[in-house]
Amino acid sequence: MRYRGLGATGIQVSELGFGLWTLATNWWGEHDDASAQRLLKRALGLGVTFFDTADTYGQGKGETLLAELLKTTPRDSVVLSTKFGYNWRDAPNTDGHKESPQDFSVDFVRRSLEDSLRRLNTDYVDIWQLHNPRRSALESDDLFTYLDGVKREGKVRAVGVALGPAIGWRDEGEYALRDRGVDIVQMIYNILEQDPGRHLLGVAEEQKSGLLVRVPHSSGMLEGRYTADTTFDSSDHRSHRNREWLVRGLAALERLSFLTAGTSMTIGQAALRFVVASEPVAASLPNIYDEDQLVEFAAASDFPDLTSQQLASLETLYESDFKHSFAASPQDSNSRPAPVAGISA
Repeated sequence: MRYRGLGATGIQVSELGFGLWTLATNWWGEHDDASAQRLLKRALGLGVTFFDTADTYGQGKGETLLAELLKTTPRDSVVLSTKFGYNWRDAPNTDGHKESPQDFSVDFVRRSLEDSLRRLNTDYVDIWQLHNPRRSALESDDLFTYLDGVKREGKVRAVGVALGPAIGWRDEGEYALRDRGVDIVQMIYNILEQDPGRHLLGVAEEQKSGLLVRVPHSSGMLEGRYTADTTFDSSDHRSHRNREWLVRGLAALERLSFLTAGTSMTIGQAALRFVVASEPVAASLPNIYDEDQLVEFAAASDFPDLTSQQLASLETLYESDFKHSFAASPQDSNSRPAPVAGISA
């Protein structure tokens, strides 16, 4: 496993992060607490030190799973990230696939931090992120005065923004980086879906901020497991995808075969090497469903960086094809609007 600095925060993270959305929710299969702990401990054994959750995931389930992990893991050996901004507690009838109301008022945010610290059973979080904020939240001076205060108090080491494409995120991301000087931005970025991520890469580099990347496999397409016969259950977050998306994706995979030709590297591992090829990116957050997938993704660090020639070829493919065939969809994101059932990232 390789480790990277997260912007100017002084925080070091494993370049593979573990997002708790696959364990705390039912969008990617069922996990009981015992199987979830086995997977989290296996991740630790493989060198993963960065764990990302949100208060919405399973109505706090992601945070309590991490609290259980901390019973046998030194707190300072892991980096814990969580998110805030959705009032799922007071909207109990919200359907699990729909957005809960947001609340970024200082009173609500203060309560959210207290609740997250209690569920995590810790006195600080390493990274605290606004969850899919609209521009109005980012423009709140009162909110950012409060966030500066909890950093000074040591309750939060770094403040970030997890951008949601259903709301809009290029302008929000740039404003958060330039005008608010946030430490971290979490965004969608992958071989097939590079905009507006490419723009934010440049802004983050200028501002010396860190980036976290989710959806590095483009809703699983770049895992290399789909076939022309693949279908998704209605409960699966990918079921909204139409047949054309699958056909286009499989054709794209054929054009990407040069990345793995003559090597033992999988396309899923190559996709992760692509994400961390950009300097501001500290870690990727792929969907991790089971141990085999975890082991495969962790082993991506064992392979060399993509060459300049490979990266140039990918840029050509993106500009000539992928840019026009794929776009970050509101429902692709592991950080789509958070439902009361906590099944969004």
